[in-house]
Formats: sequence, structure tokens, C-alpha cells
Amino acid sequence: MTDHKTGTREEWRAARLELLEAEKELTRRSDELARRRQELPWVRIDKEYRFETDEGSASLADLFKGRSQLLVYHFMFGPDYTAGCPSCSAIADGFDGFAVHLANHDVALSAVSRASLTKLQAYRRRMGWTFPWASSLGSDFNFDFNVAFTEEQQREGTVEYNYRRGGHAMDATTVPEPVAQFAAKCGTDAPTYSRDRPGMSAFVLEDGVVYHTYSTYARGLDGLWGMYQWLDRAPKGRNETGVWWRRHDEYDKR
Repeated sequence: MTDHKTGTREEWRAARLELLEAEKELTRRSDELARRRQELPWVRIDKEYRFETDEGSASLADLFKGRSQLLVYHFMFGPDYTAGCPSCSAIADGFDGFAVHLANHDVALSAVSRASLTKLQAYRRRMGWTFPWASSLGSDFNFDFNVAFTEEQQREGTVEYNYRRGGHAMDATTVPEPVAQFAAKCGTDAPTYSRDRPGMSAFVLEDGVVYHTYSTYARGLDGLWGMYQWLDRAPKGRNETGVWWRRHDEYDKR
């Protein structure tokens, strides 16, 4: 017997209509936030970043692939990882399918990681993805957009992530269990794993000039993680007690 509140269809409808008003207010608020994102000042990118792609060496402007807008997912796959981050992989499962729709609406979408292109290509084949994925190995790109950090920054606590400065070198007594789990799944240790972080950044190309328009990190990625948008509408919600998700090819077959 369920211990959840039950009721009649009429009671459900009354509660649902009350919730609908709150949902509509959230939608209006979300629309307003989207407008404010688009009103942020554009920052000209003067540094020449180079990437390795399926088509060869590329500049940041080349990643636009003829579009005027570019969305970059900063995928956690450091040079010393043997596989991509499971959380980033779950997010990528979602955007892999709609990258083609964005491309046909003047928006290029590309993942960017510090791992070598060979590693990225092999992992993409394993996952069955088709979205563009560029290697920024040897570039300052990830560091400049605050999704990669040096060992020295980590040791001295000068890491700046999600618009806050802090952090410290990890040892066995300070590593959160989820971080240790994910590090192991990526074939590395927790400090090495944590020197790369997730995020997304938006850029626009106008008159041959690339501008940075927006970046978000950490929980700011929730809206891009399609899995959670569905769970938030399931009867039991996220219903989490720890890390439960895996790469999609690691679940038991049912």
C-alpha cells in the first residue's frame, strides 16, 4: 500500500491547476532569463586557438562550420583519461540527437576536450555518437574558459570554477566518494580527474570576428542534461541516494 497522498480525480485536477500556475510562472521567468543571457555584452576573442578535428587543424572560427553561432560543450576528457566522464557522457547522449537540428538553425554544436583526437574519436565510436568533437590538446582554450586547471593551481587553491575561486589538492582523506568513483571509471586518480571540469560556452561570429557571449558550469548545466528533465517529471523525481548512472553501454541488459 502506498504511503503517498492519494485522492479523487477532482482533487488531483484542483492541485494540478494550482501547480500549472507555478509552472507557467517558471516558464515566464525562464524566458526572461534567456532574454538576459542574450543581452550580455559580447567579448571579442583575439587569441588564436587551435584545435584538432576530424577535418584537420582548425581555428575557433572554423568550428562554426559556416554558421554564425557556436555552442561548445566542455566535455570532461583530460589528456590522461582512458575514457570520458560518465556524467558528461550522459549529457552527450542527449545532445547527440539534436545537434543536426541546431546545425540547420544557424547554430553549430561541438564538444571540446583536452584529450587527444585519437582518444576522442575512439570513445565517440564506442558511444555511437556523431556530433563534432574537437581536441584542444596543447591549447589554452580550456584553461582560459575555466574548465581546466594546472596541478599548481589545484595545489595552491587558485582554481576558479563557476565564477568562484577555491579548491585544494586532494588526498585519500578529502576525496568525495562520487569523485573517486568517476576518476576510477576514467582510468585516473581523483586529483587528475578534477583538473578538468564540465561547462558550456556560446560564441558568435560576426564580420569575421569571434565573440564570447555566455558560459555556464556545474548546476548551470542541469537544463542541458535531458535525463534530469524527464526524471523531474517522473512520479518519484530524481530519487537519488548517490551516483547511479553509468555510460549507456555499461548498464545490465534488461
